[in-house]
Amino acid sequence: MITVNGTAISDEAIAREAQYHPAGSLDEALREAAVALVVRALLLQEAAALGVGESLGGAGPAGDEESLAPEERTIAELLDCEITLPAADEEALRRYYESNRERFRSPDLFEASHILFAAPPGRSEARAQALAAATATLETLRRDPASFERLAKERSADTESREQGGHLGQITRGQTTPEFEACLDSLSAGELCREPVATRYGYHLIRLDRAIRGRELTFTMARDQVAEYLGARAWTQAVHQYIELLVGKAKIEGIEMAGATSPLVQ
Repeated sequence: MITVNGTAISDEAIAREAQYHPAGSLDEALREAAVALVVRALLLQEAAALGVGESLGGAGPAGDEESLAPEERTIAELLDCEITLPAADEEALRRYYESNRERFRSPDLFEASHILFAAPPGRSEARAQALAAATATLETLRRDPASFERLAKERSADTESREQGGHLGQITRGQTTPEFEACLDSLSAGELCREPVATRYGYHLIRLDRAIRGRELTFTMARDQVAEYLGARAWTQAVHQYIELLVGKAKIEGIEMAGATSPLVQ
């Protein structure tokens, strides 16, 4: 039985919580769930001791959504009250920017078209058929590149782009699969993929119509991003330290908390 300052956390509560902690094994998921419930209990107990959350005012940096449940709002208000962070000075912002300039770039922008031959993963026969159809269509496109739009309308399984002759419009990184993006990176404007591209959706024939590569942002342009990142990092560190203080002064039985990572700061 786990207790936090005399308050018990039941095995049933830990089992329910475990569903929110995907892990490599059931034991690991239960361990993470138990840690999360201990941290939650500590924070709610501290909030009660300080009289925080009695009016359930607005939530702080830990989450300001109005839809938060009362206990989550109480925890957010507690952290907002107890943790004060000074704003990073201009020198610190510029120093981080200069050391990490490659992180601060405008996004790459692609204009691309594709023809999709759909086949779900794990369906070997369907995958083989889709690959065969994609390969045959690719051979046709090599002989007659101008037929791309017509073939997309006739054969693509992507109903949205099919009516546009396969055109996807402008896309940025993260809007497609990693395999699709890797293909775009390998192509020059106007070039067609060398072989069908396999993704979880099936096989694609991809044409890069245009690419606008991102450029490095100046410090002035990137300043707000730098400040947001450093602020979030400092908040995470401060919350971790605050929880460690609560753990240190609490009486916790049934679980070893040394080295445990709070779910609030992952």
